[in-house]
Amino acid sequence: MAGKLTAAQGTGILLVTANVGSLFEDPENLQKTWLREFYQAVHTYRPHFLALHCQEVGGKNYEASMSHVDSFVKELLSSDTMKDYNRARVYLDKNYKSQEHFTALGSFYFIHESLKNLHQFDFKAKKFKKLAGKETYSETLESTPTMEKEKFPQDYFPECKWSRKGFIRTRWALPDCAFDLVNIHLFHDASNLVAWEKSPSVYSGTRQKALGFVLDRITDQRYEKVPYFVFGDFNFRLDSKRVIENLCSSATMQMVRTADTNELDKLIFRESDNDRKVVLQLEKKLFSYVNQDVFRENNGTPLLEYDKELSVFKDRLHELEISFPPSYPYSEDSNQGKQYMNTRCPAWCDRILLSASARDLILKPESEEKSVVYDNIGPNVCMGDHKVKSLSSISAAPCDQIRIRIPYRPNTSDVSGALIS
Repeated sequence: MAGKLTAAQGTGILLVTANVGSLFEDPENLQKTWLREFYQAVHTYRPHFLALHCQEVGGKNYEASMSHVDSFVKELLSSDTMKDYNRARVYLDKNYKSQEHFTALGSFYFIHESLKNLHQFDFKAKKFKKLAGKETYSETLESTPTMEKEKFPQDYFPECKWSRKGFIRTRWALPDCAFDLVNIHLFHDASNLVAWEKSPSVYSGTRQKALGFVLDRITDQRYEKVPYFVFGDFNFRLDSKRVIENLCSSATMQMVRTADTNELDKLIFRESDNDRKVVLQLEKKLFSYVNQDVFRENNGTPLLEYDKELSVFKDRLHELEISFPPSYPYSEDSNQGKQYMNTRCPAWCDRILLSASARDLILKPESEEKSVVYDNIGPNVCMGDHKVKSLSSISAAPCDQIRIRIPYRPNTSDVSGALIS
C-alpha cells in the first residue's frame, strides 16, 4: 500500500464492536482467527484513530477464563500490525467479584503516530488533556477520570438478577471536533418462548428502557453536548411473534406443556401436508428452523422489516444502511464460519449507532469521492458466536480518509468551558 497516513489528508476513523465471550473459551483457535481478521481490517482501512469496543471480556465463564484477558491485551498492544499506533488507552472491567459494578466491558483506543493533535477528556477536571504513551486501566475504573462506567440499576435487570450489562463512555477531541464513544451491552432474550408471546416482546421493552437510560446520561447537563457514537451488543432481536408468523405462515402449531406444571415447554410448527414435516421447533433456548438460508440469502435483509427496536429512538439515534447478515448467533465451531446455532432466531444484535451530529461527521459531501463502509469483519470465518461490526472510511486512494467537519475547535477552551492542557 503506497503512501503514509498524514493528518493533512483528514482523520481516518475505524470503529469496531465485538462480543468476544467466545474467544476466551477457545483462545488457541478462535482468538487467533479473530485477531488475524481484526489486523486485516486495520491493514485495509489504516485508520488514524481506532476504537474497539468489546463485550463479555473474559468469556461467559469469566471466573475461569479471565486469566486469558491479559495475554489478549498484550497481543493487541505489541503486535506488528499495531506498531505504528504509539498511543493507546485500554479500559477493562474485569473485577467480577464486584457484582454491583461488573460489566465485563473492554474499550480499546489506538492512535496512529501521524495523528499529532488528539486530546482526551478528563471528566473530573472537566477539561481535555493531550494523549501520550500507552496506558491500561482495570482495577481502578470507578475512579479513572478519563472514562465513565455505569452498570444499569438493579431494578432494570429482568427478574432482578445481576448480569454483565452497562456502558463505558469516553470523550475525544480532534483539531476540529469533539465526540463521545460509548461501549454498550444491553439485555438478551432469556427465553424464546417468552419472546414469542407478544409483539413487541417484554425483552424489547427492557432494552428500550436501558438504552433510554444511557442516552439520557450521555446528554444530561453535567457536560456540554457533543456528537456521540454508541456501539456494542444491543441484543436487538427481530419481532419474534411476527417473524415466526411469516416463516411458518402455512404451518400448523402444536403446543407441548410440561406434565408436572403444565407450563409451555415447546412449540412445534408443521407443514399441513408433505408428511407433516417440522418447519420450526421453538423451546426456551432452541430455535430450530428448517431453512437457515433465509437468514443468509440477500444478507437476510428482507427480514429487516421485523427489526424494529431502534425505531423508538429514531429522533436520537441513526444507523447506516445494513447490508450484512444477522450478526448473532453464529456457530462457535471454528470450521463453520457461516453457520448459525439453533439457539436463537438470528438477529442484528451488534450495531454501530450515531447521533445526528455524529452522522454529519462521517457522511461525505456529494463533491468528495469518499465513502463510509459499515460491514462485518471476518464474514467467512468463525469469529465466535457474534460477528464483528466495523464502521470506517474507505476510498480508491488508500490513504484518503474521512475528513471530520464539525465546526468545533478546542484550542482555547473545551466544551464545558475549561481550558485544555
